[in-house]
Amino acid sequence: RLHIVTWNVGTASPPPDVTSLLQLNSLGPAMDMYVIGLQEVNSRITNFLSDLAFDDPWSIFFMNVLSPLGYVKLSSVRMQGLLLLIFVKHVHLPFLRDIHTQYTRTGLYGYWGNKGGVAIRMSLYGHSVCFMNCHLPAHMENTEQRLDDFEKILEMQFEEENIPSTLDHDILFWFGDLNFRIADYGIHFVRESINNRRYNLLWEKDQLNMAKKKEAFLQDFIEGPLQFKPTYKFDLYSDVYDTSEKKRKPAWTDRVLWRVKNLCQHTSKESELPEEEQTISVTLNNYISHMSYGISDHKPVTGTFGLEVKPLLSIPSVILKPEGEWSAEHDVVISYSAVPEFPSSTWDWIGLFKVTFKHVNDYVTYAWVKDDEISSNNDSKQVYMNAEEIPNTGGEFVLCYYSNNMQSIVGVSQPFQIQPDRTSVGKDLAQEEFNWMRKPDNLESHNEF
Repeated sequence: RLHIVTWNVGTASPPPDVTSLLQLNSLGPAMDMYVIGLQEVNSRITNFLSDLAFDDPWSIFFMNVLSPLGYVKLSSVRMQGLLLLIFVKHVHLPFLRDIHTQYTRTGLYGYWGNKGGVAIRMSLYGHSVCFMNCHLPAHMENTEQRLDDFEKILEMQFEEENIPSTLDHDILFWFGDLNFRIADYGIHFVRESINNRRYNLLWEKDQLNMAKKKEAFLQDFIEGPLQFKPTYKFDLYSDVYDTSEKKRKPAWTDRVLWRVKNLCQHTSKESELPEEEQTISVTLNNYISHMSYGISDHKPVTGTFGLEVKPLLSIPSVILKPEGEWSAEHDVVISYSAVPEFPSSTWDWIGLFKVTFKHVNDYVTYAWVKDDEISSNNDSKQVYMNAEEIPNTGGEFVLCYYSNNMQSIVGVSQPFQIQPDRTSVGKDLAQEEFNWMRKPDNLESHNEF
């Protein structure tokens, strides 16, 4: 289950709550992956430089929301105001490989990154998937410029060898503030059609729908029906369309589309791919806007998908587990085994993470698999961690094996408990009591007894 968000946030800060946006109260099964594409993230030079040194406020916000629910930030890419984030459940981490990012500038003839596209690609259970977040040129008259820019973005090449081009991925998701408008009709007709919920009257004049009928490079992209109000342009903190002097005509600027390579290559209008050859299917479960969010003049749009894939990769490269009872009272041991063809490296490491860890560098401690090895045979190897590095307070943790060659986590243990250090807990309690006694307002009440 995949949930894609696109939202032009208009340089605003994150809202107080995104429960409905992420469908966290949904009665169905939890999402396996969140893909969040934002446009117009605050990119003033001071903000941008600080965001380069540290995570930006939006990334921190979504990590704080999703990490307690068992999601890890798999990857992110930023190009000025464009931001793309991907979060996944722990269980999928060993099956997501070859994760790479790229971006293409199109603003000011490619010299300025206020417009363009950012992309994250990966191998998902052995299938190539690419996610592309775009912000295309604005204004009614710039349809051709939008199409030219998107065609340029589609030519994006990932720098690493043997990585397919964007259109050669098994699945390509394309989303963002695509800025296509509703042509020909006047503002009064458009608003009246929206008020009467007769959106179908506007579909044929939607510039993207019109372009899909003419442009060969767009014809393989699929989109769900636009059965929600146009998501641009609103007065801030309201569901009222633009009342400023410009009175912009409403438009479906914010979109989510997808393309399945096998369907493009093997199916015609008369025939379908034989069932045994369908290794991938994409089902759109929900395509909606979220009218309750008013921090910008755009409403966010989400697409919820079911991805069904025939796993080409079904066994983790590394299986690992903690040995015995873990606590900070003694050194601890990790056992792991790797598949025969696994390309190990002296720079591989095993990290100890809280179960609510936010990203791959959010480890409590780690051990080098070669330097800290204490035994090895054909079946498994053992690595130790120093007791001084183990959290005194205990809690629930997981172990993750990070492959330097694959630049990703290739093994995750089952969650396990670390026991609190009894001597340390006793000392901490004694220290807390001592500190409490020393407080001026507590000394007086204590002496009364």
